[in-house]
Amino acid sequence: MKTEDLLGAGEPESANEREAAAHSTGILPSQDIEYLIRASKEIVALETIQPDQIQPASLDLRLGSVAWRVRASFLPGKSARVEDRLAELAMHKMDISEGAVLERGCVYIIPLLEGLALRRRTSAMGNPKSSTGRLDVFTRLITDYGTEFDRVREQYKGPLYAEVSPRTFSVLVRKGSRLNQLRIRRGSPPSGDETLRRLHEEHELVDSITAEEIRDGVPVSVDLSGDRSGGVIGYKARDHAGLIDVDRVRHYEVLDYWEPVHAPRRGGLVLDPADFYILASRESVKVPPKLAAEMVAYDTLVGEFRVHYAGFFDPGFGDPQAGGQGSRAVLEVRSFEVPFVIEHGQVVGRLVYERLTAPPAKLYGAGLKSSYQRQGIALSKHFKLQDANS
Repeated sequence: MKTEDLLGAGEPESANEREAAAHSTGILPSQDIEYLIRASKEIVALETIQPDQIQPASLDLRLGSVAWRVRASFLPGKSARVEDRLAELAMHKMDISEGAVLERGCVYIIPLLEGLALRRRTSAMGNPKSSTGRLDVFTRLITDYGTEFDRVREQYKGPLYAEVSPRTFSVLVRKGSRLNQLRIRRGSPPSGDETLRRLHEEHELVDSITAEEIRDGVPVSVDLSGDRSGGVIGYKARDHAGLIDVDRVRHYEVLDYWEPVHAPRRGGLVLDPADFYILASRESVKVPPKLAAEMVAYDTLVGEFRVHYAGFFDPGFGDPQAGGQGSRAVLEVRSFEVPFVIEHGQVVGRLVYERLTAPPAKLYGAGLKSSYQRQGIALSKHFKLQDANS
């Protein structure tokens, strides 16, 4: 397969060229998501979907007006609806229409305002929004008769639910709050390391990485040097910090919720399994306009830790065409079970790229007021900007 088979040869200049550049399989771009909402009605909602919910290759999903506190996380399985399992596992029902607190350490199921009526060859995937993951709010998409989190089977017709479990901070949410995103996939687009190597040679998807290092995705390593930020390599969440309203932007003082983590004088950084860290990749990441990318969040081959909750990168992230030269991947890091030492430059994750069916009508960062374009060590958008974040 040639690189242009996955990426496309260049920007189309006319309607005919745009049609020729389109693919029958891949992630749907913003204009096709809008078509599914306005025309084919494959995406439906209890309240009108707002234009700013539509991202370059994803749709922001909104919480509904109620939440169930449940005893444990669950999947409904092939023979049950989510409501059937709620009857067994729910502890109490909460009205969140005007705002309610989701307590850290608890698990909640919240019906979403959006639902699906997908047609043949069309499936979907969910993921947390970047700001959600950076608050250590663990959230996953669930469907009726579902056997996997975050995956919506082909031709699914029915409601969508979010499982939400704040791990570090208790959060205030309300009807309309946006914690998850949805990507729509048409067919089964081609993928593989050989294609990624060709793309990398052409576009330098991740700087300082050679094509020979690409295996099961493009490797990304952690920056523990502190050279770019005055010795600060990241942040560790404070214990017993205050409540965070997920709809407030640039509102909270960083040091009330986080303590800076400085570059280790020697050796690596010891990750305590009780703590949550925000770190950054050593490399800059680029997602060309006709591609989207996803980071593998948990890979036991590189260590017993998770490096990314919100693993989706929209088209244009870090790309010069969208004003993103030099954007690094932020790593939401939590060790499992035992303390673990990571070293500067250690591979902590891998990016898998996937083509879009067509170039998106808008790119991440370009005119969208995207929060994390050109990011360094970036906390979520809820916190006031710090020098070390830029």
